[in-house]
Amino acid sequence: MNRVTVPAGATMVLGIVEGDLYLSDGACVRAGDSEKVEVRGTVQYVGDCTFKCSLSAGLIRGRRGDLTVDGDLSVERSIRIHDGGLEVRGDLSAKNIEVDRAVLVGKNLSVESIEVGGKIKVEGDTKGGKIEVGGSFEAQGDVEAEQIEAGGTVKIEGRIKATEVSVGGAFRGGEVQVERVKVGGTFISESEVSIEKLHVGGKVRVAGGEVKERIIVGGTFESNSTLSLGSIDVGGTLRVNGDLKFLDIDVGGTVSISGDAEGGSIDIGGTLKIGKNLTLTDKLNVGGKVEVGEALKANSVSVGGSVKARTVRAEDSVRVGGRIETVEGVKAAKVGIGRRGKIMGVVVAEEVLLGERAEAEDIYADFVTMEERSKARNVYAKNIYLERGCRIAGEIKYTEELRKEEDVHFAREPEKTERLPPPPI
Repeated sequence: MNRVTVPAGATMVLGIVEGDLYLSDGACVRAGDSEKVEVRGTVQYVGDCTFKCSLSAGLIRGRRGDLTVDGDLSVERSIRIHDGGLEVRGDLSAKNIEVDRAVLVGKNLSVESIEVGGKIKVEGDTKGGKIEVGGSFEAQGDVEAEQIEAGGTVKIEGRIKATEVSVGGAFRGGEVQVERVKVGGTFISESEVSIEKLHVGGKVRVAGGEVKERIIVGGTFESNSTLSLGSIDVGGTLRVNGDLKFLDIDVGGTVSISGDAEGGSIDIGGTLKIGKNLTLTDKLNVGGKVEVGEALKANSVSVGGSVKARTVRAEDSVRVGGRIETVEGVKAAKVGIGRRGKIMGVVVAEEVLLGERAEAEDIYADFVTMEERSKARNVYAKNIYLERGCRIAGEIKYTEELRKEEDVHFAREPEKTERLPPPPI
């Protein structure tokens, strides 16, 4: 094999090199009759070296400096650069790339695996198997890869399609189609997402789409469009500008959904606000306040503070610590209001419990228990039990039994009847 050497600081014009090519610091290579130099063997360099043309080679090995290629770079096997960087102003293709510092590509990158200690910047499209970078990865075009790992940040202006993305800092992308995403800081997608699993330590902002399985977010999750989720666990706030479909929601702080919300269960430490309808197949458990613009339907409802909706319906129970406010009423197997609580709107249930000093309007039930000093307007039930100091402002009708303690006040005499008036809901 022929061996060609370009001395330090020298410029050499080459075409095809049958063997290896050696370059010293400051060496420069130009193409002869064509715009490309072809090296059948290995390109080895030390220091900063430049090709003022395109280059193809079997292998590239470099150390203690940067290699610059003004055109395209095509490497049959691998590129390894120790204590240096690589800049290609055209397309870059290779099987394997290992570079300690930075890799800059002016057009497209195609690689089976690339490992860079500093940063990767690609101005065109990127296609690869595994992309690993200690610092940042920036791509202005589309990215398609099996795996992306970045210790710092990832910014992709085009579409990203990958099996797994892991980022220590922040991620920003266009349309995201990734099976598994793990980000230590913030995750931002400017277009719709299609993700299997999403785990983010800080903040998430997406433009709608679908996360099929599980979301875990330490801070806040925001979507500016309709979204479909599996299970979501958020430490802070969940906000959706549009409709939301989900399996389960677990949020430590607040949830706000401007449209309809439909899913399995909701567990929230703070407050819940739904612009339209809320429909659940399982439980609603909220520590603070619930406000639903239209109908609230669930298997069971448990709220520490207050509930406001056009109507509330539950297959099992509705238990609220503070206040229930409806236009059309609340209907469930069991309805309970806490001490000093208040129910505004009709109540229809099998069992109703008013806590001490609580207030209600009209009640239709099989069994009604009013604890000490509670008040109601009208009560229609099979069985009624009134503790000391209760007040009925309107009428009270029952079909089986009325029991009362002392100091109970009736605006009208209780009436035992064969048939109770039908409930309005």
